[in-house]
Amino acid sequence: MSLQPVKIGLLGLGTVGGGTINVLRRNAGEIARRAGRGIVVVSAAARDPGKARSLALDGIRVAGDANAIVADPEVEIVCELIGGIEPARTLVLAAIARGKHVVTANKALIALHGNEIFAAASRKGVMVAFEAAVAGGIPIIKAIREGLSGNRIQTVAGIINGTCNYILTEMRQLGGDFQDVLAEAQRLGYAEADPTTDIDGIDAAHKLTILASIAFGIPLQFDKVYTEGIGRVGVMDIAYAEELGYRIKSLGIARHGGDGIELRVHPTLIPKRHPIAGVEGVMNAVLVVGDAVGPTMFYGRGAGAEPTASAVVSDLVDVVRAMTSDPENRVPHLAFQPDAISNIIVKPMEEVRTAYYLRLSAVDKPGVLANVTAILGSLDISIEAIIQKEPDKNANVVPVIFLTQRVVEKNMNEAISRIEALDSVRGNVFRMRVETLE
Repeated sequence: MSLQPVKIGLLGLGTVGGGTINVLRRNAGEIARRAGRGIVVVSAAARDPGKARSLALDGIRVAGDANAIVADPEVEIVCELIGGIEPARTLVLAAIARGKHVVTANKALIALHGNEIFAAASRKGVMVAFEAAVAGGIPIIKAIREGLSGNRIQTVAGIINGTCNYILTEMRQLGGDFQDVLAEAQRLGYAEADPTTDIDGIDAAHKLTILASIAFGIPLQFDKVYTEGIGRVGVMDIAYAEELGYRIKSLGIARHGGDGIELRVHPTLIPKRHPIAGVEGVMNAVLVVGDAVGPTMFYGRGAGAEPTASAVVSDLVDVVRAMTSDPENRVPHLAFQPDAISNIIVKPMEEVRTAYYLRLSAVDKPGVLANVTAILGSLDISIEAIIQKEPDKNANVVPVIFLTQRVVEKNMNEAISRIEALDSVRGNVFRMRVETLE
């Protein structure tokens, strides 16, 4: 006798919710063959049930109250696609308390409250799956947690925010300034009306928090991620980087250095020859380096209705497959067994060692470069390259670009402070970090 389909309750009928319904229906036969049972959405919650009826919702009960979906005894898996922290956190914990499995695409929720949520799920013997929380349709969570489980992961780095990548790509290809390209991204729907979470690096930091946890077996620690946005990157910086053989990308970088873990999101110069340098537009790419496998790279769409729905449905299939298994023998939420999570130190940014790109405006007179290089030399900062441009005719200042070799960040902070104090330097020094990703 065939098993009855597993019944799903959706919280949220926006872009991803609609995509999830479409994928489940279109590929119902294939999904049932993979999961061993059918998977059907029986109820859904929408902030505006009237608008939700524009979707093909035949046979799906639609409610305005998400709590009703969580409390519905017919629902076996709650799929949280609301986003944000509240009411998502309360609803997820309520579903767990009722013994229901949870699938979520909510990176902020997992990054900030995942430790609490996974502990509650373990106590109740239920699963919380979150593949769609990072990099949309790219199955990066499963790849690190399961496919690379025989490796000691050394580095996870990549483009994990499509909005920033689109803006930097357009600035380079079209020569537009940041504000103009951002406005166009908003018009096209690639950036939110309030783009702060994306362009300030917060969205990428949420995702990096999750990737680092499953890669290194550490607790989720969003507050330890160094975060810097792309708002100060100018068209001139993109041009100078190209001249030096580099491309600017906003990267999330998690690296295990033996003496601690680096967690950082910031604009980064990477060599143009590196595959990640060629990732354009809204696409995402994640590089994972393991001691046994070496470098591997995962590329694809990081957002959108059906790419994200692909990850949501993948999680639903995994949960259905595991529903009858012993909770003690399931794949751990954060890849490592709960009692084996390690409190490896996360390095403060001041202790991170990397190379640097510096741009400053100097008065056009003899001895200025000598003063700057003397400061760098006194702090053991070696110079890789210097570019000096024509002076600004109106202000009599010269843009000067330095590319340095690797140095600890606290030394660079001190150098920048001293350089900015020089009478011959105008304004602040702009700095970006340089990574070869080798």
